[in-house]
Amino acid sequence: MSAEEQPNGSQPATGSDQSSEAQDGRQADGEPTEETDQPQPAWAARRDLESHTPRTMGFGDGAQVGGGVFGGTNHGIGGGTFYGDILLGRTEIIYQFGASSALHASGEITQSTLEELSACFVPACADFEALVDQLREEHVLVVSGPYFAGRRTAALMLLHRLRADPVQAIGRDTSPGQLTAGLGGGETREGRTGHVLCDLITEPGRPLREADLLAARKELGEDAYLVITVGPTALLEDVPVVSWQAPPPGDVLAAHLRVLVSEDRVSELLALPAVTAFLERSHQPREAAEFARLLARYETEEADAAKLGDFSLVALENQVQEWFEDDGTVLHLRDKAFLVALAAFDEGPYALTAELSDLLYAFLHEIESGTRSATVPVFGTHIGKRLQLARARRFEAEEPTEWGPVRQVKAAYLDERAPLVLLREIWTGHPSARPALVHWLQQLAGDGRPFVRTRAASTVAVLAHTDLPSAMALVIEPWASSRLYRHRLVAVNALTLTHVLGTPNVPRILDAWCESDESPLRWVAIRAHGLIGPERPAETLAALRAAARHQAGQPEPDTDLSGQLAESVELLLLSPAGEDVLAGLLRTLHDDRSVTDLALGGFMSACHRTEQDERHGQPLVLSWYARASEARTPAAPGIVELWRTALGNRDHTRDSLDVLRRWVLSADHDPGTEWALAALLTSLVTTPSEHQRLSHLLRTMPGEDGTDPPPVAGRLLAVLPHP
Repeated sequence: MSAEEQPNGSQPATGSDQSSEAQDGRQADGEPTEETDQPQPAWAARRDLESHTPRTMGFGDGAQVGGGVFGGTNHGIGGGTFYGDILLGRTEIIYQFGASSALHASGEITQSTLEELSACFVPACADFEALVDQLREEHVLVVSGPYFAGRRTAALMLLHRLRADPVQAIGRDTSPGQLTAGLGGGETREGRTGHVLCDLITEPGRPLREADLLAARKELGEDAYLVITVGPTALLEDVPVVSWQAPPPGDVLAAHLRVLVSEDRVSELLALPAVTAFLERSHQPREAAEFARLLARYETEEADAAKLGDFSLVALENQVQEWFEDDGTVLHLRDKAFLVALAAFDEGPYALTAELSDLLYAFLHEIESGTRSATVPVFGTHIGKRLQLARARRFEAEEPTEWGPVRQVKAAYLDERAPLVLLREIWTGHPSARPALVHWLQQLAGDGRPFVRTRAASTVAVLAHTDLPSAMALVIEPWASSRLYRHRLVAVNALTLTHVLGTPNVPRILDAWCESDESPLRWVAIRAHGLIGPERPAETLAALRAAARHQAGQPEPDTDLSGQLAESVELLLLSPAGEDVLAGLLRTLHDDRSVTDLALGGFMSACHRTEQDERHGQPLVLSWYARASEARTPAAPGIVELWRTALGNRDHTRDSLDVLRRWVLSADHDPGTEWALAALLTSLVTTPSEHQRLSHLLRTMPGEDGTDPPPVAGRLLAVLPHP
């Protein structure tokens, strides 16, 4: 997507295009107009939130965010400035994950260094000696692979196996056309000289060509060798490469341990729970090597078990910081935008992530360069190389949509903690990016795709957990105050997920907004209470009752807010805290008219819901009643009392009879529903007027297509008691 395109993929509208968009009910910027913007029902919105919330949050399934990302110690991200040394407890541990400055320095590499590398080298391919023979024959070898996969070590070991001495490192700033400069010079020991150039820089117009390699080979002569390493995005023209992948981290860890500790202790150290947890993550060879050094310190009691457990997260944090501190030699600004988008849309469709990352790139480019136009290649980096750079994976899975599951190509970070760590780092460690990120999130909130809007909310939840005041002021409050329901709903979800992450004060914010004079803020608070209320049902019902009384006291009550109050009670009744909510509604059922309407409206809304939202699925409240009756819990008589009150209340009689009509039609398709409904109906008849109302319904209700009453109506009529 080009920088001028909108999030939905269309070009900016001008002239007649704008009028056609207005006729479609959308503004020129892709936002819905106030006339077409409608509130999504709370039940459907909750379903979308459950379907699209990131795996690290687990909304709706009781999962907790752990692993130290939010619950443990923060090492540098959100907890202070990180400069390379990581403080764990009282001991300062310096983790050196192979800084790029050291890897790319020029000069001679000593034989002692090569011997140390050789002692713990793990070949990534089965026939490493074949590569040695290839280098011996061709004199020049180009090794391509992911960054930090051990390419430099492999290059040095290839030269070491040829007994090259000395081995000279060529500066990375050497262009492809300058490869011949300096080759073949220097003192020769045992007749062979080695040269290594790590992460050769290539640019458009300056690729590495076959002619460059031929010239280098000619310059080297018979007793000199050159190994060049390139990254996954290097520009090559007719250049044969050797593909190199990282060796298994367990093999790297074991190899380094055998050098650092006695052989009889290696197996015991590798069996430690912290080591098992470390190896379950997709760590790089450099991280495995450093972990081996930490294990050696643990063996000598210079480090404790807590440091072992913290290491994996520390390594991840270090990687994220390294990404965004890069000066562009490894990661282009567009790559960094993709990293942020992947954090927001982790485990989402790859095409969508790539599309919206280009939108973020345009906003970041505007800040960095001061110009709006950002060139985005139409056909850019291959998906495999892009995900390799991001330490992510590609897979196929079904994506829930409003039309049903759809199979799509998706992308996700290998480490599920990466999105949380990355978003926290970009928000607190790089505040200059905030305007672009906020602008991007505002665009996502107006997107027509529920997945995009939900991920905008989850992204803001992470930012709010890190810095609640800034996230509230810059993002959540503008959404909550918006005239558009779509923006308000994203604010609802953002506050809900902020609370799920354990951020304090969210209930206090909602309680205050419930009493606000601003209708949009009350709307957001009411809807959010329905989502987080199961944790505190008594307090939530008190807040909703206060909002209902405030609403009833207005000269012109807002019917929309009344509907939202009922829908929030519906969510609470159908939540795991349903029995507590039901008891709370019954205690205050007859306090005043506004509270009665709140309870009955919410109860009737809940009665509309069926299993799997199927048209003839068993009603959820009816199933609840059947279970409660069998278990003889207070919920069964409570449901009966609400039904009798609703049927006898003139403001709710019509809606309650309509619900019963739907239940009868469902019973016509399912014997289990029929038995449960028959048991309920017998409990609803205690007076002649109640019998008359229900018997009239069963005698006169039409079938599904306006036909005669279904056969089940007659069977249900027969079980009605005569008081």
